[in-house]
Amino acid sequence: MNQQKVSAKPRRGFREFVRKFFVSLKRSPQNIALVSLAAAFLVYSLNLTSIANTTALINLPNMGQCEFAAMLFSILAFVCFLRAFPRREKPKMVMIGLMLVMMVGLIFVDFVYYQRIIEAVTRESNRIEITSKTAYIAIAQNVVVVHIALLAATILLLVALPVYSKLLKKINTSIDVEDNGELEVIDISGEE
Repeated sequence: MNQQKVSAKPRRGFREFVRKFFVSLKRSPQNIALVSLAAAFLVYSLNLTSIANTTALINLPNMGQCEFAAMLFSILAFVCFLRAFPRREKPKMVMIGLMLVMMVGLIFVDFVYYQRIIEAVTRESNRIEITSKTAYIAIAQNVVVVHIALLAATILLLVALPVYSKLLKKINTSIDVEDNGELEVIDISGEE
């Protein structure tokens, strides 16, 4: 009887890491959009000081409400995303719809906030100059633009989810096992 030992050692290295990464993406392709949404939330919330200082200095109508709505909708969109894709269940379309409405609302309040900054910096009388002391205005303006871009990317990723999930499923992540076709017949007749 020729018995060959097959190593039970797990394969290690970069190739195995990449294989496991694609296996997890095949199971949960919505995580790509989740990373984009999390990046949008982090960009906005980590620069909240510049945004708050800009609101305090410019103080045009609805800037505070836009800032508040942006943080509220960001958190609620994140919660809706997590509720929209439960583990091992079909996606909940109501939650996806709510999340998309909140993201469109986020883009709207960011656009209004951006317009208020442009208005304050370009108006004829009592124009606010961006100097080294007021550099946070330029930071807030850039953060709002990046936030809008990341939210738009998240919406596109959610809309394209059926397409790229099918493409991900086509990626071969199986492991080739040696001697797969040469298994011997096991006799269970009761010989002792």
